[in-house]
Amino acid sequence: MGTRPDVAGLAATRVALIVGLLGWTRSRATNRRADFTAITTRLDKEVSEERVQRKLLPRAYLDLWGWARRVGPDTPAGPAPEPPVDLTPWH
Repeated sequence: MGTRPDVAGLAATRVALIVGLLGWTRSRATNRRADFTAITTRLDKEVSEERVQRKLLPRAYLDLWGWARRVGPDTPAGPAPEPPVDLTPWH
């Protein structure tokens, strides 16, 4: 009888493994939800900033076009200015 495995010990080990596995999958799901929330929040912020920039872009082109009408390519003013990275001054 000494070679026979302890049934209660094996059952307890199986239960502990199942409980551990369930806890691990729950924590992974919680982390995924938190990551998803962080990513969507960041994307929402970036999209709203881009919308503001897109609204300002036509005004920047109109200002550049007006400058080009006043200053010809042969005038001493030089080449047209580069558009700025941030378009908030045209707001």
